[in-house]
Amino acid sequence: MKAVWMARLRVWIGSSSVALVITAGVFAVQPSQARGQLLAKPAATIVPHAIPVLPPPPPSFEYPLHETLTFTVDWRVFTAGTAVFHLDQSGNNLKISATADSVGAVNLLFPVVDRFQSGFDLKTGCSTGFNKQIQEGRRKIASELSFDSAHGKQTQNERNLVKGTATHKETNIPACVTDSLSAVFYTQSQTLIPGETVYFPLADSMRTVTVGMKVEDREEIKTPAGTFQTIKVQATADEGVVKNRGKIWIWYTDDPRHLLVQMQAQLFWGTITFHLQAVDFK
Repeated sequence: MKAVWMARLRVWIGSSSVALVITAGVFAVQPSQARGQLLAKPAATIVPHAIPVLPPPPPSFEYPLHETLTFTVDWRVFTAGTAVFHLDQSGNNLKISATADSVGAVNLLFPVVDRFQSGFDLKTGCSTGFNKQIQEGRRKIASELSFDSAHGKQTQNERNLVKGTATHKETNIPACVTDSLSAVFYTQSQTLIPGETVYFPLADSMRTVTVGMKVEDREEIKTPAGTFQTIKVQATADEGVVKNRGKIWIWYTDDPRHLLVQMQAQLFWGTITFHLQAVDFK
């Protein structure tokens, strides 16, 4: 039980590991035949020999002004927690916040209260930064990752709230990168065609890594929020947050909005699945 899913949620949405995610959180890339005009000139698969350029969101893609996605998180046969994503447009930026909380027996054995914040420029896709406040068992960490695109630098300030220690790190980055939380929603804007893979640069643990999103197939997914026709993508990487974390998938609706409806990670200690519980656009 010590290997509870929440102790590994950072695989999905944390640079110390998402994702999905995303990348076990995280992630990336391109469309369905239902996307109409965006399919007129589908993007070709890019094979990365060096760090790729981050493709900007197409001007025709529109993010909602506000969106709240609530997920139940299952580990084996248990509902181990909840995850909530809030998206809000602010000027030219999309601000994203995520919360992860353990519930039930898992909360008694290994309480988790995690908070994440990131965002990106709606015109370029470039991340504006990634912050996290992690409370997992006795571990408490606060971290701020900022990007200075003009000077090609990323800076991380991290505090261990239990030990009272702090670290400061700086390293070079390309002019435009995404982060491990923004990447999940940046991907919505891209063309998702089964059989193609899209690559982009991801800032991960003070490195820049190339993440590939392999678009696998179309699939019907049933969640507490309803039944959806989806596009299934798998996150891959040769290094960084995705490498050696197991297998990671994200399901987006097979329509122009590419709504996030499910995420799953098959890890060495078990499988965790994020099921969409509710969506609110207020």
